Amino acid sequence: MSVLTAEHPARERQQWFSAWFDSSHYHKLYGHRDEAEAARFIDALVARLEPRREARMLDLGCGAGRHANYLASKGFRVTGLDLAAGSVQEAAKQGAAARFVRHDMREPFGDAAYDYIFNFFTSFGYFDTLNEHLAVVWNLARALEPGGELVMDYLNVRHAEAGLTPREVKTIDEVTYRITRWADARHFFKSIVIEDPRLDAPVRHVERVAKFTLRDFECLFAINGLSLEDVRGDYALSAYDARESPRLILIARKQRQPAQDLGADLCFDRFLRTRDNVSGVRPRYDANIHCGTREAIDG
Repeated sequence: MSVLTAEHPARERQQWFSAWFDSSHYHKLYGHRDEAEAARFIDALVARLEPRREARMLDLGCGAGRHANYLASKGFRVTGLDLAAGSVQEAAKQGAAARFVRHDMREPFGDAAYDYIFNFFTSFGYFDTLNEHLAVVWNLARALEPGGELVMDYLNVRHAEAGLTPREVKTIDEVTYRITRWADARHFFKSIVIEDPRLDAPVRHVERVAKFTLRDFECLFAINGLSLEDVRGDYALSAYDARESPRLILIARKQRQPAQDLGADLCFDRFLRTRDNVSGVRPRYDANIHCGTREAIDG
């Protein structure tokens, strides 16, 4: 195992996920995650993808490394990237052969460097602008070997809307978490008020995740030269149902031909007409710069 710290990206600012994902309260609140379920999910993916031994794999947004370390234990060459320094340090303690790096996924992380890239447990959809999300998908496509595969595990919007629990209170090791959930047309929100007797006053964090749908991902992928090959609805890789499936698990392949040959421009234009921007501001693009075929210009 190894740990590297990438240079602190110039564009990084104190966004909600920067502080929250690297806090001890975050890890305590979400520490109940099922390791056995994660292992079964990886086993199902490996059976579906049939990677060669020692395939190069990236876990993007690896958190504390439960998926990356399990993949490494199977003999694959695994790198985990995460913005949270504490998570990267924790992942490296597990003893597997994976390599871990602190990195902002909005910054490039390789050219044709991986055979498989995984993005698990809704580790996407957090950013302020569509340009930032497009930059991540462009980085994903760029980092994949031609013919390589991306697996993105995202929430299923319709299922999440139907099952939204407005209020919840949890007490863990004498710390109380008062949780409130709501949604608007573009995002899901979760407010967590933390009452810790060791703190002088309660602390509040607000999570925000974009309501990206299957159609959104089809367009995000197409304009970056990624072809959607399969969609599954849960960690057992059951068939996807837009109403009933708890997850939206997408398997896409990097195309060997340029994205403009795949009808990406038409998809992109339709995408912008139907969904200006997750922040409500229409993004700007220069069609002569690459992002698959062109690259987003931050506005």
